[in-house]
Amino acid sequence: MNAHFPISAFRCPYNDSGASCNRSRQLMENPASIPQPPPSIARLIALQRRMRDALLAHLRVQGNAMADVAEDHSSDGDTIYRIDEKGEDVLFEECERWGRETPFVLIAEGVPGDGWRAFPAGTAFDRAEFLLIVDPIDGTREIMYDKRSAWALAGIAPNKGAATTLADIEMAVMTELPTTRHLYGDTLWAVRGHGAHGERQNLLTGSVEPFTPRPSRSATIAHGFASITKFFPGTKVQAAQLEEDLFAEVLDGVQGGNPLAFDDQYISTGGQLYELVVGHDRFNADLRPVFLGPNPARLCCHPYDICVELIAKEAGVIITDERGDALSAPLDIREPVSWIGYANEGIRAQIQPALRRLLIPFSRP
Repeated sequence: MNAHFPISAFRCPYNDSGASCNRSRQLMENPASIPQPPPSIARLIALQRRMRDALLAHLRVQGNAMADVAEDHSSDGDTIYRIDEKGEDVLFEECERWGRETPFVLIAEGVPGDGWRAFPAGTAFDRAEFLLIVDPIDGTREIMYDKRSAWALAGIAPNKGAATTLADIEMAVMTELPTTRHLYGDTLWAVRGHGAHGERQNLLTGSVEPFTPRPSRSATIAHGFASITKFFPGTKVQAAQLEEDLFAEVLDGVQGGNPLAFDDQYISTGGQLYELVVGHDRFNADLRPVFLGPNPARLCCHPYDICVELIAKEAGVIITDERGDALSAPLDIREPVSWIGYANEGIRAQIQPALRRLLIPFSRP
């Protein structure tokens, strides 16, 4: 099994010559001079921005018609809406071009079975140089009504075949797919061991301003946003009761009758991670597979939804599964994933012990 990246991945991410990274580390310590992304990252950023621009063009012309159902993959993924097809068209075109340079495997919703498709066509999976896991539009339900930003997500991992997991992802990029009312859109990216980076682009002029993502440094969820995912019917009762019990314990009741934690149900895993990474949210947990039990039939988070967790971790956010371990789901689009995000170690110390105890009744043998 070939376990290689494109050659650029082995070079210093901030120095494409492969020379010493000392200058790059100095740049990282100097907020006034943010390093440029390495070639594979730059390629994904360009791809996601093309997808964003195509999506915005269709939204402006077609409006709510983009919310029509195209295909129902509820047995092995999510429902595909008309808007999803717009992102896939641009994605597959770029994969054809990239595959002519380097053989790789795309992992994406909409590809039958486990979601694996080799480029160029006919390439054996074990000959692929790397795996690219993608969600062209994460947050479809938000953006198809022009309600809230969705996100384009991508992660690159070495090819370890079916044994490749979320823990193997070495590069990740996420780009905001904004509503038609937005003036700015954000892009975040990371290479393992080199921190998280961000760019804010003016959608009218194209100008770009770099920024460093900074999660909340507060050691408590009090007076901050903290949520347990309850997007859809089927797990709302369990999630809401767990949230009530958890916050009552860690916040020691409600002072003066006023709420101490605020809820935000952002129907996008990428969006939830973004809110943690930039300091808007302090805690988020998506435990739908825990509530639903083995072989959940209802919609859950899947590996393509959280393929950019590396960005959150490189920014300093702590991401675990329901047991407190690192995420290790195989890169199979059908695999359900539970995840918990803490903005920092202080938040984890406040939340994790009580949460682990409250989850015991849901534990499976």
